[in-house]
Amino acid sequence: MVDLDQEDTAPTTLNMSAKKKELMSTAMKRTSEWIFSQEIPSDVTVQVAGVSVSLHKFPLVSKCGYIRKVVSESNDADVSVIVIPDAPGGAESFELAAKFCYGINFEINTENIAALRCVAEYLEMTEDYAVGSLVERTEAFLNEVALQSLAGAISVLHASENLLPIAEEVKLVGRCIDAIAYLACKESGNDIAISSTISNSKTVVDWWAEDLAVLRIDIFQRVLIAMIARGFKPYALGPVLMLYAQKALRGLEIFGKGRKKIEPRQEHEKRVVLETIVSLLPKEKNAMSVSFLTVLLRAAIYLETTIACRLDLEKRMALQLGQAVLDDLLIPAYSFTGDTLFDVDTVQRIMMNYLEYETDGSHFGYKEEDGYISPPLSDMERVGKLMESYLAEIASDRNLPVSKFIGLAELIPEQSRITEDGMYRAIDIYLKAHPTITDLERKKVCSLMDCQKLSREACAHAAQNDRLPVQTVVQVLYYEQQRLRDVMNGSMSSGTSPSISSRVNLYPPTDIHPVSDELSSLKRENEDLKLELVKMKMRLKEIERPSSAVPSAASSPMGIIVPSSDKPPLPRKSFMNSVSKKLGRLYPFGVPPSGAKARTRPSKDRRHSIS
Repeated sequence: MVDLDQEDTAPTTLNMSAKKKELMSTAMKRTSEWIFSQEIPSDVTVQVAGVSVSLHKFPLVSKCGYIRKVVSESNDADVSVIVIPDAPGGAESFELAAKFCYGINFEINTENIAALRCVAEYLEMTEDYAVGSLVERTEAFLNEVALQSLAGAISVLHASENLLPIAEEVKLVGRCIDAIAYLACKESGNDIAISSTISNSKTVVDWWAEDLAVLRIDIFQRVLIAMIARGFKPYALGPVLMLYAQKALRGLEIFGKGRKKIEPRQEHEKRVVLETIVSLLPKEKNAMSVSFLTVLLRAAIYLETTIACRLDLEKRMALQLGQAVLDDLLIPAYSFTGDTLFDVDTVQRIMMNYLEYETDGSHFGYKEEDGYISPPLSDMERVGKLMESYLAEIASDRNLPVSKFIGLAELIPEQSRITEDGMYRAIDIYLKAHPTITDLERKKVCSLMDCQKLSREACAHAAQNDRLPVQTVVQVLYYEQQRLRDVMNGSMSSGTSPSISSRVNLYPPTDIHPVSDELSSLKRENEDLKLELVKMKMRLKEIERPSSAVPSAASSPMGIIVPSSDKPPLPRKSFMNSVSKKLGRLYPFGVPPSGAKARTRPSKDRRHSIS
């Protein structure tokens, strides 16, 4: 039997057992005293579960086939001691059976009916030996009272767990399960009422779901399977599984760093419970909350369940990733090896599953009218922002290698990133926490963001960020200045130029101003950027070698350094020196050639190049 809290309750259980045994001895003693009060001397002593009681052969033999066989088959003509080694329910149930033989009244209820039915079968108290036998009486109570209500059927089934295998032999377990399945479906009502449980299931099933939570996991599994076979909707079982999991996983420290050692037996029991619960989870989308799936996944990693169990939970989380929050992804790395603080590999697999669903529409068997509908952009945007927040959270971990950071960042879809501010923030945090990485690694990390999609605030910060490579800073300033020129030129030529509209949508300001105010603001920002470029020019001059060869600006046909139409000028020492000579007379970075298109995001190969 799965006893999840046995370690903590062992002393209490022993005390209760000793007290119960003492009470039973007292009860059996009272029965013996009642018998002696009839002034008929006892002629046999019955020993049951360490308790002895003096009785009479005649009433026992007349209604109990087991004792009749013992007396008739004994070599001793005058049997004085009868030992019943394995009576179901122990001395307590035998006392009730003995009272039945003597005709003493006692109460039959849902608490004792299971043990009474099993001991009646064990002692062969059937119609073959007496009319109105104990078997007949207990069967009548089961059919007419105990199995007519959910609470009664669950109570009898719970008591039957300690009476195996005889409870199975008399079909008590199976009948209880069938009764629970039938009554649960009846209680839940028709399909319309069941469908409403997807949003408000607590009001429908809570009162009996808590009762089911006391069952052993294998019995609990059989009950749910029987309910589904009876027509109960699988997704409506979500609250039942949640209540059972909360009870079963109580005591696991799954929210801290490292694994707290628990007893191997208890760990095995919890592992079996968790794997069974995962196998019973509904396949329907949104049947379980992401937060609950996260708790199960943390527990699965903590308890080292099967790989199939963990992968199943990861796929379920991926299907509902758009509903997750940052805390759902911050899964601790349960290890003592000094590795990363969080389980980055698990989150990376979840994100890969999400992208797979978005690409091929497999969606874990979930389809709408047998067709696939691509996730709305808003869902993609939520996932993109979520992953950028996750990157920023794990970036401060000094044990996080560059490869893992880059691998996870590359999974974030470009269409989910309206701006690159979130990615820039994560990159900046990572560079600050890892000052010792090589220049090549620094360039690879910075190549993850598209400088064209940074907001004005992010551009202003990046222009003064000493942690960024010089090439990245130059690209940031180039694209920002190009954007400002386009907006200014568009506003001067036509007050509502399409280019202005598109830029405003791409880089939304915090407030909406008239075009004249916007133009004035842009001019001020343009002057600020020129000042920053002058500062950068001075900084670059300081790091250049005096002996380096500097090509003349006359090498250009027009005597002007013209940026390429397909990529911005990159900072090489001689090239930047020539650029600095012209910055005082020209717009920053010169005038782009007519017809040049805005630079698109470099390909992956380009982003990882070192030039």
